Amino acid sequence: MRAHVDQRQAQVRALVRARGSVRVTDLALELGISPVTLRRDIEAMAARGEIHRMHGVISRVERPQPPTGATRGGPAGVPERPATQGGEGLVVGMVVPTTEYYYADVVRGAREVVEAQGARLTVGLTRYLPGEDRTQADRLLSTGADGLLLTPNWDTGSPGPGEGAWTAELPVPTVLVERWAPPGHPAAALDRVGSDHAHGAARAVRHLVDSGHRRTALAPQETPTTARLRAGYEAAVDALGLEPAPPWPQLAGGPLSVADRFARALDYLCEAVTTGGVTAALIHSDTDAIMLIPRLQARGVRVPEDLAVITYDDEVAGLADVPLTAVAPAKREVGARAAELLLDRLASGAAKAGAGAGARAGAGATEEPPRQHLELLPRLTIRP
Repeated sequence: MRAHVDQRQAQVRALVRARGSVRVTDLALELGISPVTLRRDIEAMAARGEIHRMHGVISRVERPQPPTGATRGGPAGVPERPATQGGEGLVVGMVVPTTEYYYADVVRGAREVVEAQGARLTVGLTRYLPGEDRTQADRLLSTGADGLLLTPNWDTGSPGPGEGAWTAELPVPTVLVERWAPPGHPAAALDRVGSDHAHGAARAVRHLVDSGHRRTALAPQETPTTARLRAGYEAAVDALGLEPAPPWPQLAGGPLSVADRFARALDYLCEAVTTGGVTAALIHSDTDAIMLIPRLQARGVRVPEDLAVITYDDEVAGLADVPLTAVAPAKREVGARAAELLLDRLASGAAKAGAGAGARAGAGATEEPPRQHLELLPRLTIRP
């Protein structure tokens, strides 16, 4: 029986620690697994900062040791670390829901920037579990993270009432990634980098209008992205003078199962086409669209003849039976820009610490750069 993925990855870590480095092809042969399976494991382990990967070879992570007399203090329980130039010797912690699907590219972009600066990225996964984001942040801090890239488990993409203030109280520089906080909330003062999902939805509506559709629908999952997608969709419908689609059915009771969620979307789209005059839809996400299309066709709704479809995320839209036009958030760039912003913040903190003596002597204090809120515009990938 094939070893469980956790056991298999533990074997890889043990062999890399023992040998320092090993060729991927040799390791696959030794473990008796396919190179494809091993590369998938390596990608996940590298994203978590457990190994280094380069040109067909993986190697163990050598954690830099702070010299005696370190001058930079950390939070309670965290060893003091010296101020550094650039990113050398720094450890960047990253808390994300998963390293799969959407966030695989976000983590990849962050890792490339961090490692290019001589720093190290370590990852904590929350799997969207309540409270796990703070648990993972505390864990990364306790192991020496100098700064955090943080994607909290906020259901609507922003904190609910009484939620999220802890993110602004962390003892190290922190950048929110694909999350935002409203003005007045403590987390609104944090640096943040994310995708402008509202623009992405509006861009899809504009493309559908340019293609001759005057009544479009939105069929979203219930995710942290949904509120922004709906805001962009509704703004575009209003700005373009379109007839609104039938309203999305309201939930009654608790969260829906996967099967119920698909049934709800299927019923809505069929009704919107047959009686609501809808001829096009933006479906979030790709996987939902790929699963819904054959079910729509089985119910007599032809795609694209009766219903043109654009998907949101562009993870697997190009792999559909008929490749689908999709909105593609700049996921890799989001991770990269967030890492750059955090490293710049850490560097400015080191420079300020270095200027402290001069400031005390009357040379003037080093000002902290202003905080930044960056939103990257999604692309539209048009497929025939």
